[in-house]
Parts: sequence; C-alpha cells; structure tokens
Amino acid sequence: MQKMYSETSRTERVNKDLAPKEETIRFLLDYSKALSVIDYNKLKFEALLN
Repeated sequence: MQKMYSETSRTERVNKDLAPKEETIRFLLDYSKALSVIDYNKLKFEALLN
C-alpha cells in the first residue's frame, strides 16, 4: 500500500475538476490545528480548542 500512495500521479490521469478549493483546505488545516487528543490511562479525550 505504501508504494501505491508514494508514487506521483501522471498528469494525464489527474482530473482537474476534483481539485479541492482553497477554502476547503484552509478549513481542514484550521480544524486540525484546533483539535487536541488527550490520552489518559486507556481513555482518549478529544477537545476542539477554538
């Protein structure tokens, strides 16, 4: 599986219509920065810090 995701896509196989919008990428990056996962004993707590 690592080989499948590590090779770059050929330009003729890339669908230009499926490219994400800039605001979608910004939203996901901001969400991932605000997400905090805390491990305590065998429990996991997720906190959204915004």
